[in-house]
Amino acid sequence: MSTEIDHIVIGAGISGLGAAHFALRRGQRTLVLESSERIGGCINSLQFPQLGGFWTEAGAHTCFNSYGHLLSILDDLGLVGQVQAKGKVSYLLWKDGEHAKIFSALHLGEALRSVPRIFSLPKQGRSVADYYGRLLGQRNYQDLLRHAFQAVICQPADEYPAEALFRRKPRRKDVIKAFTFADGLSHVPLAIAAQEGLEVRTGQRVARIGWDGERFQIETGATTLMSRFLTLAVPPDVATALMPEGFAAAREAIAGIGVAEIETLVLVFRATDLPVKPIAGLIAVEDAFYSAVSRDFLPDAGYRGFAFHFRPGVLREDGQVERACLALGTTPRRIQAQARVHNRLPALRTGHAERVARLDAALAGSRLGVTGNWFLGVSIEDALTRSKSESDRRFGA
Repeated sequence: MSTEIDHIVIGAGISGLGAAHFALRRGQRTLVLESSERIGGCINSLQFPQLGGFWTEAGAHTCFNSYGHLLSILDDLGLVGQVQAKGKVSYLLWKDGEHAKIFSALHLGEALRSVPRIFSLPKQGRSVADYYGRLLGQRNYQDLLRHAFQAVICQPADEYPAEALFRRKPRRKDVIKAFTFADGLSHVPLAIAAQEGLEVRTGQRVARIGWDGERFQIETGATTLMSRFLTLAVPPDVATALMPEGFAAAREAIAGIGVAEIETLVLVFRATDLPVKPIAGLIAVEDAFYSAVSRDFLPDAGYRGFAFHFRPGVLREDGQVERACLALGTTPRRIQAQARVHNRLPALRTGHAERVARLDAALAGSRLGVTGNWFLGVSIEDALTRSKSESDRRFGA
């Protein structure tokens, strides 16, 4: 059985749903295929019905008013008026079994001596360790910055390309600086998927993709779907495996881009059971986890939730629970709910921009688009920026 559709997107993370939204706004009837039973990818607001619907984020945690493409989607969906401000809470360091303030690890004199380089040191082509070690000094990088960056990207940061972190973006002054939604960030992918003219099918395993010069053939078990346009919105290793016949140069350009596996443990406690004051989260220094991110930015009267992002394979499951409770000053018997989530993030390296340039050259003039959180950076806006540019290239700005 075969069916023809204007545009098919493989992957229902924010990259794929954003690609579907932008195509839909240009009149393309769009179908999104997702291999798992859940949409949203790294946006995952875990709900706990047994705790009165309390939720906490297990993946992406924050949106900002500098996220222009995200805000354009929220405008289209009428959601800007529903954003909620995030409360002002701060991160703490977790070092040697104790909490410490972030700036306790800063060597101020070294930082001040390095400040003039801010205006002259280029990011392009430099690793995070090289750029920030030069920018703010080696001691500041080793004692503070490398751990802060690892907390953001949930993987070793030294060889990560500096240009993929903290790109400057214009801010919209009519929107709260840092925001979420009353029921979490998953509100956004669910709202995109609910649009008329956009269909999302979960539990869809794509076995093979063909290309006959006019249409793509997407084989999913007993069904073959046909489309004039195709977007791959999947991790780089999956994109390499699924690259259609006839796109060997595109496959070669991205082959070998690494992926970091992250073991995320989500824990919920009664608010009265934790001695730790409200915090944004913990940045771990040489520990089994990279970071812990709290739900304290939108406080709940009854519960507090935390997502601990662990290094893969370092601790067994019970060991992870013990370590997380130790960092929060509590014990496992006080846990009210818990969940485990497996996340994957791109492990980019210097020279990545050249890989992307080769991919773009291979895709030029074609109906195939490739997007994800592995082009400009890992943030929601980075992913949507790529999805928008791929949409503009094929369907017009």
